[in-house]
Amino acid sequence: MISLIIGHKGSGKTKRLVEMVNLAVESSKGNVVCVEKESKLIYEVSHRARLIETDRFSLMGADALYGFLCGVCSGDHDITDMLIDGTLRIIGREQNNIERFFKNVSLLEKETDVEFVFTVSADEEELPASIFSFCKKI
Repeated sequence: MISLIIGHKGSGKTKRLVEMVNLAVESSKGNVVCVEKESKLIYEVSHRARLIETDRFSLMGADALYGFLCGVCSGDHDITDMLIDGTLRIIGREQNNIERFFKNVSLLEKETDVEFVFTVSADEEELPASIFSFCKKI
């Protein structure tokens, strides 16, 4: 099940994500990937995690991010954890896109056995209720 760190800007989502990345690096028997929109976490995330900045690849939109995540997973079968910061800044806030995106990532998670964690800058009530059938708030 996909994990979501939900809250408004300044609520500590990114700090929690960084802690989770660094813990995952310590316990993982494979590779840990951290995806961020722009380069901000380079000094906070362990050097043993792969840090990817989506702005370098001009990624915008739910379909682009989903395709990118699929590509990363298909290029490295040893990934155990993938943590993504600033999700709505990358995919946008359109309800249908959010629902479709997380549904697709849920299928990818089952296919690859990669644990996905996303930060989402919103209140839980602002998100489509249907996503909580395959996503959990942590």
